Amino acid sequence: MQTRRFGRTGLDLSVLGFGAGAVGGLMTKGAVADQERAIARAVDQGINYIDTASTYGNGESEKNLGRVLKALKPRIVLGTKFRLKAKDRKNVAAFVAQSLDESLQRLQRDHVDLLQLHNPLVAKDADDHLDVDIALNEVVPALQALVKAGKTRFIGFSGVGEPAALLKAADSGAFDTMQVVYNALNPSAGGALPKGAPGLDYGRVLERTKAKDMGTIVIRALAGGALAGTAERHPLAMQTVPPIGSAPDFAGDVARAKALEPLVRESGSASLAEMAQRFVISNPNVTTMLVGYSTLDQLDQAIAAVAKGPLSVEILRQINGTDPKTD
Repeated sequence: MQTRRFGRTGLDLSVLGFGAGAVGGLMTKGAVADQERAIARAVDQGINYIDTASTYGNGESEKNLGRVLKALKPRIVLGTKFRLKAKDRKNVAAFVAQSLDESLQRLQRDHVDLLQLHNPLVAKDADDHLDVDIALNEVVPALQALVKAGKTRFIGFSGVGEPAALLKAADSGAFDTMQVVYNALNPSAGGALPKGAPGLDYGRVLERTKAKDMGTIVIRALAGGALAGTAERHPLAMQTVPPIGSAPDFAGDVARAKALEPLVRESGSASLAEMAQRFVISNPNVTTMLVGYSTLDQLDQAIAAVAKGPLSVEILRQINGTDPKTD
């Protein structure tokens, strides 16, 4: 599997990562044997980045990963995340340190490769939504102390919240990595937001991360599953998935996804989901793309998608809202 340079970290990550969150649900609610088979299959096929968080399944994802990784002992890059509530602002450094210690206990490790701030970043602090200045002035020093202590190698943040705050965090140069919302329904992290499209304008943030030599991890590559072209959900999957940065509701995202179906055959893809995944990896400023899995078949489909490689320039232009036949 293709690998790409993970910004200034010096690591090379597989272009496809393993998302261990609740949206797919395999690592939070799946059968033990299936979890072990999935991780083994992913590693065997060249996937070397696994992403989890303390909040996924209230710690179940980290516990399950800890068990599987201890048994398999694969050579992987592991990232986890933490989230602060309003009460945690009283002593940010203490909370961040305690959260990581608890994550390490669940993961059965003495350190992680990447520790990431998971709060939405905004201009005005409000419980789960974190003032970007608090992130830069209080969270970053706490994270840097954990790097110095050897408990994480690198630090990053999740690119959700208000675009202006996200761009400020990226431009600060304080973080090694950023998780970026980028998909065929909202490609504005990599280019212009298509005319008339709903959603947030992420202001070509992938160009800003490149300028700061940051590693990038794409989240919502399938828009929470909408880019499968159906509202049906696997029993293990999160049954209600609020959109991030796209349409006001999931049904709206599915409808917009289905409008892309005429391009599937023209793109040489086997499915709408495959085309959507190939869209993401077509951007050279993307290091790795996370996909959340419910089944091993979904993992195999994602592996097959990235094996086909990027989409053609013509297909990319049509997805981005510019038809090359008339441009």
